[in-house]
Amino acid sequence: MKLSIILPIYNEVENIGILYKEIKKVLDGLNSDYEIICINDGSIDQSIKFLKEIAQRDRTIKIINFKYNFGQTAAMSAGISQAKGDIIIPMDADLQNDPADIPKFLAKIDEGFDVVSGWRQNRWPGRFFSRKLPSICANWLISRLTKVKLHDYGCSMKAYKREIIQDISLYGEMHRFIPAYAAWHGGKVTEIIVNCRPRIYGQTKYGISRTFKVLLDLIVLKFLSRYMNRPIHFFGGIGFICLFLGFLSGGVSITLRLLGIEYIVNTPLPIFSALLIIVGVQLIVMGIIAEMIMRTYYESQNKTPYIIKEKINFN
Repeated sequence: MKLSIILPIYNEVENIGILYKEIKKVLDGLNSDYEIICINDGSIDQSIKFLKEIAQRDRTIKIINFKYNFGQTAAMSAGISQAKGDIIIPMDADLQNDPADIPKFLAKIDEGFDVVSGWRQNRWPGRFFSRKLPSICANWLISRLTKVKLHDYGCSMKAYKREIIQDISLYGEMHRFIPAYAAWHGGKVTEIIVNCRPRIYGQTKYGISRTFKVLLDLIVLKFLSRYMNRPIHFFGGIGFICLFLGFLSGGVSITLRLLGIEYIVNTPLPIFSALLIIVGVQLIVMGIIAEMIMRTYYESQNKTPYIIKEKINFN
């Protein structure tokens, strides 16, 4: 199969019919096999009923129905795991992503890119300080930390080659970081400008609080990218710094007493010393435990801490 469209859906009954017609019009003009995977993420409106009615008359529509709401990342992960297409394109179901952009994504994939990310340029007119500026800052920070420069990590509409994402496990809000995952595994990433349309029906599922959740997930992502296979270097490094500062504080307090400058009990240095030494030891022990967990993770699942691109002259 050439193409899989992934549609996470949560309370979008007014938009499903319009989006379905738009997607079918574009895909039928591509002259290639495709499937449309709709993930009903615990909708409490009539979304699942409407989807089942469409699926009865169109076999290209496939439905995954969640028992309750698990979130957009979980929905995308479920859709990707069931997709059969060589190219996978997730989209929002609120009509803000334009299906007419699908051919542009496919054209970029045909040029040799593994990931094509959408860039919504003209968003939030008149809301610069409340929405646009936080978005710019978040995307700049993500680009700096991941070393993959994109203007709009939050755009759900992206195109992926199947082989680049089939082994990626997604949690939290991690779906927006797939381009970074792909780049770290040797994938070629680019972005294109897409049409961003205003929402007509329903209510937005995004708020400013989502920015802070994304930043927390970014910290996890950065840790996994650099220290997944060597957590002792992270925890142990911070632990040794704490130990050094603890012994330094203790040494200074003792020196002050020996020189008759100040009594130990009159300074906070002994407390700092004890606290930093305790924290340092705990962090080192935490690093050792993390190393044991990491080894259990790989060995219990027969995983390896490396990825082989190809092998030559092996029987």
